[in-house]
Amino acid sequence: MSLSDTPNPLVVENFVGGSFVKSSKYLDSFDPSTGEVWAKIPDSDPTEVDDAVQHARNAFPMWSKTTAAERAKILIKIADSIEENLDKLAQAESKDQGKPVSLAKRMDIPRAALNFRAFAESICHQVNIIPEMGCMNYTVRNPVGVAALISPWNLPLYLLTFKIAPALASGNCVVCKPSEITSVTAWMLCKLIKDAGLPNGVLNMVFGTGSEAGEALINHQGVNVISFTGSTNVGRHIGQVAAKSIKKVSLELGGKNAGIVFEDADLSKVVPATIHSCFLNQGEICLCTSRVFVQRTIFDEFVQRLVKETKNLKVGPPIEDVFMGPLVSQVHLQKVRSYVEIARKDGARILCGESVDELSLPAPYQKGYFIRPTIITDLSDSSACMQEEIFGPVVCLSPFDSEEEVIERVNNVKYGLCSAIWGQKGDRLLRVAHQLHVGTVWINCWLVRSLDMPFGGMKESGIGREGTSHSLELYTEETTICYKFQ
Repeated sequence: MSLSDTPNPLVVENFVGGSFVKSSKYLDSFDPSTGEVWAKIPDSDPTEVDDAVQHARNAFPMWSKTTAAERAKILIKIADSIEENLDKLAQAESKDQGKPVSLAKRMDIPRAALNFRAFAESICHQVNIIPEMGCMNYTVRNPVGVAALISPWNLPLYLLTFKIAPALASGNCVVCKPSEITSVTAWMLCKLIKDAGLPNGVLNMVFGTGSEAGEALINHQGVNVISFTGSTNVGRHIGQVAAKSIKKVSLELGGKNAGIVFEDADLSKVVPATIHSCFLNQGEICLCTSRVFVQRTIFDEFVQRLVKETKNLKVGPPIEDVFMGPLVSQVHLQKVRSYVEIARKDGARILCGESVDELSLPAPYQKGYFIRPTIITDLSDSSACMQEEIFGPVVCLSPFDSEEEVIERVNNVKYGLCSAIWGQKGDRLLRVAHQLHVGTVWINCWLVRSLDMPFGGMKESGIGREGTSHSLELYTEETTICYKFQ
């Protein structure tokens, strides 16, 4: 299937054993900007999942014996192909997920290419030999086997490739289950991977719902390791399933991320950065800031400036030059709106956005899943809006007085994914950072990522870390060999 073939609606196929395979039944996939069906996605059943796992297991002996250099060569070809198809992939990602085309071109698709390139380069440098006590001690890492890779709908290709690249680089075969809401770029990737020369069966893609295709995949006895990114509730279930057969598992789950703004922060820099951290990709990023604690002495000024700049953000069709497109689905739009209503009932002030500012859109976008970026204040820390993951363009602001107070309040949630701290005093910034119960702390920045650094969360934000070396822990088993010289 050529990337340029775009029937209406687009019909996506599973990719199993190196071939595209039609499914017996399909799901509707909606364009979030119009609410209209634009693609048909396979509704795979356990039989189709089993077929994919068997192809992966059959390919594993051959693929696991290839050298790291051979695997890296293919991964780099895939990265090159993604870059060559940047525009087509970005347009499809935007139409499927709702993000602005400009954002997909700037962030999602380049990062997908980087994922393959970074893991291709890192896998060739994994050596550990230690002479000791008249012996040569060294470790070898062997691929685990078949990896089940389950990715979410918010950054479809970005996060799926963050799993595929290290799994393949390590010598595993994979069966992927992208979100049924955003499956098109994963399907397009299969063509690029096939053209890059990846042997048949090494990568397989089955589309469908989590309750059927996903459940069959995580329970399959032929699967050796599971990597999942998504909600905490689903992650908890996957962890329980994996525990029954002692499968290796990595879970990157929800977050209720906080920003901390100290009184010496430069608001000319912090306000625009906070807007990005709260509302980028419609707030549908696990790392987005959803609570901002501002030192009381500058709280009123910060709120005034943040609201003013937020009101100026352009929301509209993602094909245009906009900051925010629609949310991913009607169901998700209703969920986000429900939290704004909860805030209202809790006595909050809604300073801008949903239920306050009107949004007028031309045809055919009146039925799209649009919402304006929303700022809320005057909520107690016990409110659901301050405790639960909203996963949309809604942020809650609250003043604080002391360093000790804000540390306690930031940590007083069940999640622990990331935080951002803003200010001038380096000793204070580092002191606070070291006391936050999160996997990543950004100081005077947000979403600056090095793939060489570990990524993951604490508490109900997940188990495990991902990165060029940390993903290797998940996708390989390590054996220590001690050779005594005679």
